Amino acid sequence: MSGVAAVVPPVRAVLLRDLAAFRREIEAYPDDDSVWASRPGFPNAAGTLALHVAGNLQHFIGAILGGSGYVRDRAAEFADRSVPREELVRHLRDAEAAVRLGLDGRALPEQYPGAAGGGGMTVRTDEWLVHLAAHLTYHLGQVDYHRRAVTGSTVAIGALATTELPSARTP
Repeated sequence: MSGVAAVVPPVRAVLLRDLAAFRREIEAYPDDDSVWASRPGFPNAAGTLALHVAGNLQHFIGAILGGSGYVRDRAAEFADRSVPREELVRHLRDAEAAVRLGLDGRALPEQYPGAAGGGGMTVRTDEWLVHLAAHLTYHLGQVDYHRRAVTGSTVAIGALATTELPSARTP
């Protein structure tokens, strides 16, 4: 196995692990308002980041690779406010379904079939999938810091848990 086929299983595992952690982060906020709280130095609230990563994955993996029909409204991802935590979690679950749809049992093309990023660039599919996983993880870290800054909590939710990777085994 080489190229795209080789990268799909580990990228899929990381995307699903980090989406589950993202849901735990959103659920760890004490109430809906705190998810949307602004703090100096934090350009985006956790709710904005949840909508953004969910829309991003539903578009680039679900719609383009999986043919889901999802139509992204990127502007709304950054404009919507006061979306309840329950709805944010639903969006993140929809992103999980999009990852499964786009990456389970499909032969993916060498070149990503859609425009990659805002500049409409072409890129190899394997590189784009790794980029999407890194993008999700970057925003997951931002949400972890946002939650801690807003709530004062130092409690970890188990983000990036190696034990959640499908190949993790105790020696």
